[in-house]
Amino acid sequence: MRKEKTKRKVEVQKIEVEKKKEKGEKKEKLLREVTVKIGLKQKEEKEEIVVDALLDSGVTGLVISKEFVRKHRFRRTKLEKPIYVRNANGTLNYVGPIVNTVEVEIYFKEHKERMPINMIREQKWGVILGMP
Repeated sequence: MRKEKTKRKVEVQKIEVEKKKEKGEKKEKLLREVTVKIGLKQKEEKEEIVVDALLDSGVTGLVISKEFVRKHRFRRTKLEKPIYVRNANGTLNYVGPIVNTVEVEIYFKEHKERMPINMIREQKWGVILGMP
C-alpha cells in the first residue's frame, strides 16, 4: 500500500485576461485564484487522491463537481431535501439544486477531518473549499 503525501504549499495562480481597446491591446490582471493541495479519501478506500482545491471565501460551503465524483468513482448519498444554490447577486444558479453529497476524509498538512461535500454540476474546479 503506497500512500502519497499531500504537498504543503499553497499555490497562487494569476490569470491574465486580454482586453482589446480602440487604441491597441492592453493586458490587465483580472483575477487571482488561490489553490491548496489536499488529500481526499473515502472510508473504504486505501489510497487518497491529491487534488488542487480552490479556496473561495465567497462560497458558503464545500463543493465537489459531479464530473470529479464520476471520474474518481466516489459514492454519492442523496439528500433528504435539495439545497438551492444562489449566486452572489441572490439569483438562483442555473445548474439547479444540490441533490447529492459525498462523504470523504480531507487531509491538509497534519489535519484530517471526515465531512460531507455537496456535489454540484458544471464546475471549473473539482473541489472548492468555501466557508461553511
